[in-house]
Order: sequence, then structure tokens, then C-alpha cells
Amino acid sequence: MKEVKSPKKPLIYYYGIVFLILILFNLIITPLIQNSRIEETDYGTFMEMTNNKEIGLVEVDDNEIIFTNKDQSKVYKTGAMNDPNLTQRLYDSGATFTKNIDRQTSPLVTFLVSFVLPVVIFIALGQYLSRRLAEQLGGKNSMAFGMGKSNARVYVPSSSGIKFDDVAGEDEAKENLAEIVDYLHDPKKYTDIGATLPKGVLLVGPPGTGKTMLAKAVAGEAGVPFFSIAGSEFVEMFVGAGAAKVRDLFRQAKEKAPCIVFIDEIDAIGGKRSGQVGGNDEREQTLNQLLTEMDGFEGNNGVIILAATNRPESLDPALTRPGRFDRRVPVELPDLKGREAILKVHARKIKKADDVDFHTIARMAAGASGAELANIVNEAALRAVRDKRSAVTEADLEESIEVVIAGYQKKGTVLSDQEKKVVAYHEIGHALVAALQSHSAPVQKITIIPRTSGALGYTMQVEQGDKYLLSKEELMNKITTLTGGRAAEEVVFGLVTTGASNDIEQATKLARAMITRYGMSDTFDMVAMENVQNQYLGGDTTLACSPETQTQIDRKVVDIVREQHEKAKKMLQENRPLLDRLAGYLYEKETITGEEFMRIVNEKEGASA
Repeated sequence: MKEVKSPKKPLIYYYGIVFLILILFNLIITPLIQNSRIEETDYGTFMEMTNNKEIGLVEVDDNEIIFTNKDQSKVYKTGAMNDPNLTQRLYDSGATFTKNIDRQTSPLVTFLVSFVLPVVIFIALGQYLSRRLAEQLGGKNSMAFGMGKSNARVYVPSSSGIKFDDVAGEDEAKENLAEIVDYLHDPKKYTDIGATLPKGVLLVGPPGTGKTMLAKAVAGEAGVPFFSIAGSEFVEMFVGAGAAKVRDLFRQAKEKAPCIVFIDEIDAIGGKRSGQVGGNDEREQTLNQLLTEMDGFEGNNGVIILAATNRPESLDPALTRPGRFDRRVPVELPDLKGREAILKVHARKIKKADDVDFHTIARMAAGASGAELANIVNEAALRAVRDKRSAVTEADLEESIEVVIAGYQKKGTVLSDQEKKVVAYHEIGHALVAALQSHSAPVQKITIIPRTSGALGYTMQVEQGDKYLLSKEELMNKITTLTGGRAAEEVVFGLVTTGASNDIEQATKLARAMITRYGMSDTFDMVAMENVQNQYLGGDTTLACSPETQTQIDRKVVDIVREQHEKAKKMLQENRPLLDRLAGYLYEKETITGEEFMRIVNEKEGASA
């Protein structure tokens, strides 16, 4: 898509013209008007008036003499002459010497010239410039200086526009949006049967999943103009300005229909109206205008509204009802197949080695969004350049995943031998507990090289495929694996360190969710004790139970974590020789693969058999 921009000068340009004219007026015109009262005369007339005692006030300067008649109704000016007796003659004539003869006009004229005239000029110029600016920006609905003008960026179809082929991993969303494209291509077959296409389509999902790119792909496929604006751009300081922008946006859209209007982060203006006194009147007026434009008396034929948000639960019900945004398209995190497709799309732009297995990379990047996958590919390309290679290898992609997960390697951090041994046993504790349990993800990699995220080491487990359901046994095994690092420290060194802080946090969160959300407690059965808010923005939770129940929940969480912790310690004590061998190998190598780890584990099992 190609953006069409209207040339326009900044507001400071127009303000500068007005102030420049006022300054010139005060410096040139005003002095001329003020000095118009002074009448120039010759020195002979001055002497004659002096002899006739007709001078009232006199001001003698080096170069000129300013004086008035007796009743001070007129002011005269003449040149200074070499006259030693002038002072005595003036004194004898009864003239009064002064240093400040009033040269101004009457008070009324002074008021008109100093105050009224500049205000009139300012208003006249302001009205003229605002009309010119409104005409330049397009339309009679624009407020002064474009305050009510929509800031929407307009894109027109181009050969380099984004198409559905450029958006991977969201097949269901593309299938839903393909109907919009078909309608814009051939609306007659829909109108002939009496079908009405949804006026608004709401794209919801986590950040980075490609909602904006999908909207652009719809416009690219349909070959129609595409208006793009963020919800925050409607928010103004003055009440009514946002509503004016909404009116202007839809006016432009109707002129270019059929077209697509895309409002990103619509929750900025579409939040639920509270109805409280002293609320945000400007935001509510903007929302009311949007509701009216989408479903008012005047139809918007050929104008399709697409909107994106990460917070669908915060939108006003009037906005999401049928007739407005009556189609909701989830744009979720991609699954394994989708991640592989997204990686291949982004890998088109880079040079890569022939041995790159995108399926393996996609498995390692479980839970990554489309934006994160694009970042992974770019990080791999940057790493290849740093290492002076002409193509990206699979090792580059694997390392870039670790960079996204845990940060870059901290090569300057040097651990002491004791700390290095503790970290090695800690990470092997996680890996060995996971390997000794069923229903646990296989270990992909173990390292004790510190990372910029603060981790001194980590154990990477990778599922063979996507899992959508987890049993109680699998969740318990996850908690056991999380406690394996601390358990190894206790079994081997008889001490505890701060290295298990993140493990403790995750184990506690998982145990609490089992009780409050998943109904996996005999005490509370299938009763929800927690409500999830902002599911696409971190999934914050709030407890919905009494303080007494919260106390019981806390006890159950402690019991679950303690039970799995003891289980992990017992498993490591029973396999202490294997734990020591694996930790020693990791201490020496610093990084080992899942294959190396399982080879040593299987050797032990074979020897036992």
C-alpha cells in the first residue's frame, strides 16, 4: 500500500505570519499615527510666538525644540539654533519648561489605535488563515487550525501492498476476513440475495500477533483505499474535537467508498462509559459519535470498519453489539504449524543455509508471537553478520531464540568455582527430575553461561507438539521439575541460594491456579476463586472469595509445593551418582545438548539393567 499525504505547513507558520504583521504595525504604523499631531514650523515663527508670549510648554533638545501654544491644543516642532539668549527670552515670555510634552492623540484615538485596531487585525487574519487552512486540509467541517481534522493516514492500492500470502500462521482469521474481500470485489451477489455484510470487524488477540498486518492484507487483497488511524489520535484536550475528527474521518471514507477504515487500539476511545459525574466527557462524546456513524440514520455503504484491541473486555457493550462490531475475529498466538509458516515467511528476506530445519526452530519457540518470530529471524541474521558468515545457519536461529528468552551471553561475568558448581547442580537438578518423570517435555539444552536477563543458567525443555490440555498429574510434574533445582542444592551442598527465585515464583503461581481456577482441589471442588482480567495482556487475576477462604487457599498452595519439593529431593537422593556425573560433565562443558544429557542418563539405566 502507498500512503497519500496532503502537503501542509505547520501551525507555527500561520501564527508567525499573524505576529509578524502585528509587530510591524506597532513598530511602523503606530509611531506614524502617534506623531501625526506634531506640526513642523520655522524658527522665525517660534521667535515670533515667543515675543508675543503665545508659548505654553517648551522642550529644548540638542537637535530640535518642541513647544505648544498657550492652551496646549497644538504641538509644534522646529530645529535648534545657536541662540545664547533663548532661555531668557522663553522665561520672560511665561513659557513653562518641561521634558515630556504629550505628543499623543486624544485618549479615544489612543485606545482605538493601541487596542481595538490590533485585535481587529488579529481576528481578521485568524479567520482568513483558518479558512485557508480548512480548505487546504479538506472540508468545511474542519475546525480552526485543523483541530477537528482527522489524522488518518490514507493508503491506496499498489503492487507492493501486503497480501494474505504475506501473513502466515492465522489461517482461521484469514478465512473470516476473506469474505470481506469478496464483498468488496463483488457486492452484487450479496445484495441480490438480501445479505448484509457486517459493518465492523473486531480483531482481538495478544500483542504482536499481526492484527494490523491482517487489516492491511485485507485492503491489499481488495484493492481499495485503506484509512489507518490509532484510537489515541481521537483524544483531544477540547470537548468535541474528537467527535469532529470522527465525523471528518467518515466523511472522507464515504467519498472514497468502497474502502476500509482501520482503527488500531480502539479501546483508547471505546472503553465502557461509567456514567459518573466528572468523567471524561471528551472521550465519551467521541465514542458516541463513533456509535452514531457506525449505525445511524445515514448508511455507510461500502465502508468497512476494522478495529484491533488487546482488551476486548473493556469495550463498551454498545460498540460490540450486532449492527456495529458484530463480527469478532480472534488473532491468537500461532500453533506449531503456524510458527513454522511464519518463520518461513520472514526467512524469505535473509540468506540461509540449506540445512535449516524450521520445524525444530518452531518447536523451540513455543508460545512466541509473530512479532517475536520476526525478531528471532532478524537476530539470527545479525549474529551471522557478526560472525562474518554469508548465510544464516540453524545454530544462529537457535541462539537467537535463547537471546529472546534469556538475553545475550554475559561473557564478562566470571563465576567462582563454588558458584559454578552450585549452578551446574541446580540446572542438572531441573533436567534430571524432568527426565525421571513421565509426561514431561524432553530436555533440549542445558547451560550455565550467565545471561543478560540475570539468569546464571537455564534448562530448556521443548514439547514435541502443541498441547492444549494439561492433566493434574502433568501440572504436578511441572511443579516438581521447578523445585528440582533447589532440591539439588539441598541434597549436594546442604544449603539454599537465591538462584531458585524464579522457580519459586512459577511453582507458586501454578499451584495457586490449580486450586483457584482449574478446580483441582478436593477442598473447593469446581468453584472458581479467581477471575482473570486482561487475558491478552498478562492475564492479571483477582481473588473472588472471603478472607477465610484465602487463608485456606494459601495453606493448600504451600502443601502442594512442599509435597512436590520433597518428591524432587527424594528422586535426586535415589539417583545421586547420576546427578554427580551429569553435574560434573556440565561443569566442564558449560553447555550440553539434550542428546548428550539423555545419552548419559540412558547409559546409567543400561548399566542398572
